[in-house]
Amino acid sequence: MVESAQLELPAELRRAHLIGIGGAGMSGIARILLARGAFVSGSDAKESRALLSLRAQGAELFVGQAAANISALSEPPSAVVVSTAIKETNPELAAARAAGIPVLHRAQALAGLMEGHRVACIAGTHGKTSTTSMLTVALQHCRLDPSFAIGGDLNESGANAHHGEGGVFVAEADESDGSFLTYSPSVAVVTNVEPDHLDHHGTAEAYTKVFTEFVSRIVPGGLLIVCADDPAADELGQQAADLGVRVRRYGRTGTDARVLDYAPAPDGGVVRLELGGTEVSVRVAVPGEHMALNAVAALLAGIELGAPVDGMVAGLAAFGGVRRRFEFKGRAGDVRVYDDYAHHPTEVAAQLRAVRTAAGSGRVIVVFQPHLYSRTKTFSAEFASALSLADEVVVLDVYGAREEPEPGVTGALIADRVTASVHYEPAFDVAAPLVAGLAKPGDLVVTMGAGDVTQLGPEILAELDKR
Repeated sequence: MVESAQLELPAELRRAHLIGIGGAGMSGIARILLARGAFVSGSDAKESRALLSLRAQGAELFVGQAAANISALSEPPSAVVVSTAIKETNPELAAARAAGIPVLHRAQALAGLMEGHRVACIAGTHGKTSTTSMLTVALQHCRLDPSFAIGGDLNESGANAHHGEGGVFVAEADESDGSFLTYSPSVAVVTNVEPDHLDHHGTAEAYTKVFTEFVSRIVPGGLLIVCADDPAADELGQQAADLGVRVRRYGRTGTDARVLDYAPAPDGGVVRLELGGTEVSVRVAVPGEHMALNAVAALLAGIELGAPVDGMVAGLAAFGGVRRRFEFKGRAGDVRVYDDYAHHPTEVAAQLRAVRTAAGSGRVIVVFQPHLYSRTKTFSAEFASALSLADEVVVLDVYGAREEPEPGVTGALIADRVTASVHYEPAFDVAAPLVAGLAKPGDLVVTMGAGDVTQLGPEILAELDKR
């Protein structure tokens, strides 16, 4: 294996211009490109913490997107990098195509950076970011210094990507647009498979099929790790085994890492498992059995990548979480406020069960912002059922992101079906005072969703302070 410091950058990435460079995935690619000596330029709609960081590292950045940004560069880019969210009408993309500059999807750029490494890709409908982060932190603890690209910022370093010297590349593999079919991993993890992103895939069958295609890209001699407790993931493992791929299963019904018990605690939990005939206990500093399962998946992946079991267990215990994954925002008036990225019914339910443990004798108040009109319409009943696990529910209006509004599709579709005490509040600026008025000493508040609901945490704390 050639050490990553000696690797040549692919020619098309030596002068890369990234449109939407402030996004989680794009900023990570930019960070690695800069560390490997590339000239990096890019643009985003607004200033952000990510842009400030990249600018400090030497990137040439534009706030606002215009064709002139391409021509303003001292030399034409060797490639323009885009995500699925960038439309063909984007002026910079149009200018690049008119000038004959190669255009790469974000996943193609990341695949180029993976060349020469032993690659571990973490996929699944839920748990990708957390599992990728756990694996990364544990490998770092074992001093293996992996390169990594994650869809969230590690609490330990504040980074979402890093160029390492260890010859291993750990990446979150995004199935939402099928772009993870660009990767060819040596180690692949599939945490679970449950219909989502049907705005892109169309049907549940098509969504499941793309995971089958992903598994077919595992390199000869590689390994697939699946959660045996998830029927679709377990079936995927069987399909892979029939094709001659090595498979390891984890979970309460796992055969390679069998979970014997999970003991929750306010500051996380301990999972006890049987691994290779030996009983192993893994402490996880984030709550919920779903997080403990993610840690077991990371443990198996780390062992396959050459890390010692004891080192991985210690590294997983040191994992401090990921930004926006049950992230503590503060305490005011004896009310704790957290923020979480959960935006699918299964994720919402799993997280609220974990939150219930963390809340102790206090009530759970959730402020939920639906993400995407299509997802809200398809899963409104499931969201309502999941949210009903809380004591008080505040439902905001839909964060449309890349989608145009759809008549009749609002947060009320969910709120009207919630069986707990519920408040539908379409006015974003009213939400913080509303929540502060509902909260009592000892309660736990969690803002939840993939949109700008994350901004409410500090506002809720400020309102609580006033009271």
